[in-house]
Amino acid sequence: MEYRFSDNVQRLQSSAVRDILKLTQGKEIISFAGGLPAEELFPLDAIRDAAERVFRTGKNSLQYGLTEGFLPLREQLCARMAQKNMHVAPDEMIVTTGSQQAIDLVTRILMNPGDVVLVENPTYLASLQVFGLSGLNVVPVESDKDGMVIEEAERLMKLHKPKMVYVVPTFGNPTGRVWSLERRKGLIELSHRYGVAILEDDPYGEIKFDPNADYPTLFSLDGKAGNVIYTSTFSKTVAPALRTGWAIGNREVIGNMAKAKQAADLHSSTLDQQTLDQLLQHFPLDDHIRTISKAYGERLQQMQTLLTKQGWSDVKWVEPKGGMFLWLELPEALDSEALLRAAVKKNVAFVPGASFYAADPQRNKARLNFTYTTGERMATGITRFAEALNEFMARC
Repeated sequence: MEYRFSDNVQRLQSSAVRDILKLTQGKEIISFAGGLPAEELFPLDAIRDAAERVFRTGKNSLQYGLTEGFLPLREQLCARMAQKNMHVAPDEMIVTTGSQQAIDLVTRILMNPGDVVLVENPTYLASLQVFGLSGLNVVPVESDKDGMVIEEAERLMKLHKPKMVYVVPTFGNPTGRVWSLERRKGLIELSHRYGVAILEDDPYGEIKFDPNADYPTLFSLDGKAGNVIYTSTFSKTVAPALRTGWAIGNREVIGNMAKAKQAADLHSSTLDQQTLDQLLQHFPLDDHIRTISKAYGERLQQMQTLLTKQGWSDVKWVEPKGGMFLWLELPEALDSEALLRAAVKKNVAFVPGASFYAADPQRNKARLNFTYTTGERMATGITRFAEALNEFMARC
């Protein structure tokens, strides 16, 4: 049978990151590509203990559950959100299968095919997949070191009348940038002025290298006004295989997300949710987050030292204050997709920058993950990357 696939699927591009991970699977390739946390830092013993406690309590951990999520877990998450000045009740929260599903559900309930969504340029590439599959008109907004340029966002709101703006304001992917407080407040003001919903994606916000730094979420700045929908995840702070995230918003938003989730997967894993509930009760998660943040900060410093030793004058980056990624600006004439092909032959991988742009891609950009590798393996990987890059620059 010849299947007649939808127009949206036929236009959809495969994720560059997932393709690279597939390429490197089972091979001795040192990968700086995926946004992978360090496996050796997973709280494995604590997760095992939590799972054992769940199994001792009865069989309902293997049963169907509420679409909105396991209530005790939501109650604990509400308490954690309150620590960040985000005050919500359990019925203003939904547990999702990773924050990726939250992006998908919000898109499903707010947007129709042809609607306009504004995004940072560059932005998280899997969000672009969600918007593409939904048939949205994705309009990129100029962004700089302080975040989305508010004047440009306002111009595009007047011109395109978007229904939603999607942002990662704290340690963004791929840039690692942190929005200034002025830009955060500016976007919220535009949201109210033009009636545009904000989807705030915050998977990296807790991975900060200065433990005393404070980066207020857009949701906390907006208060109970209801213009911001916030999502986060345990994938970066606990373990990605648990596939557990959450979203908060007003009751109408969460109610509609629950209806969409019923159609998508009924509910997220009951076992994973109850395991996380036990973990939060008995494990010092905040101490663990400080530990991994310190380790990741040290790995960033190692990567920057290794890159600096190469002596390149035309390879630039801005040191991130948290998150998982280093965003490189390579010589202008260099195509990072071609560089990747050469790098893979040397058994090292990264993500070319063009994948993160909704329009007008900058092909001389590259994203390197610094959290997954360390020590001699990182040094070997950067040496291989440098060999490939030096060969390319010699031809430019």
